[in-house]
Amino acid sequence: MVKLTMIARITDGLPLAEGLDDGRDLRDADFYKQQAKLLFKNLSKGHHDSSRLSIETGPYLFHYIIESRVCYLTMCDRSYPKKLAFQYLEDLKNEFERVNGSQIETAARPYAFIKFDTFIQKTRKLYLDTRTQRNLAKLNDELYEVHQIMTRNVQEVLGVGEKLDQVSEMSSRLISDTRMYADKAKDLNRQALIRKYAPVAIVIGIVVMLFWVKNKIW
Repeated sequence: MVKLTMIARITDGLPLAEGLDDGRDLRDADFYKQQAKLLFKNLSKGHHDSSRLSIETGPYLFHYIIESRVCYLTMCDRSYPKKLAFQYLEDLKNEFERVNGSQIETAARPYAFIKFDTFIQKTRKLYLDTRTQRNLAKLNDELYEVHQIMTRNVQEVLGVGEKLDQVSEMSSRLISDTRMYADKAKDLNRQALIRKYAPVAIVIGIVVMLFWVKNKIW
């Protein structure tokens, strides 16, 4: 059964629409919605190697497809057919692009297309019962295959993003530290040169001063 549905722009992770009635019968709905938003955040940083992926999270599976820089994500029971979940997302994608395609890039506020919820709820109802003739036909459709779509664990997916962020942060810190040490090295070299040549400069200065005073007297 479809539990959650969310749509976001992956260039910046901005949520565009979601199923407003989704999650009412779901325990810890806010927790899973937060996970979905973290996934969008990771996707916005380029942390994805597939346009279609299933992700294990507790007793559920996230499924998402990415098309034209938009991520269409749903969360279903593990027992729900993967094939139907992705066909559900395909239906949402096709309608969302048809209705809102020209406005996606210019959307500036979260949930700018919240009215799309009407279509989400209508389509979700069509996919609730996996035994209807319509859904059985979709399950038997050999032209639509999902066997090659990978399944990963949510901690693994989110962890990859966090590790990449940590590596980036460490690299920035190392560069900063290297510059700081280089500046300190320059200061130390400068001080060493001053200590080395200061006495010579003082002697030369005294000699020049005596020579100048002698000329003035004579």
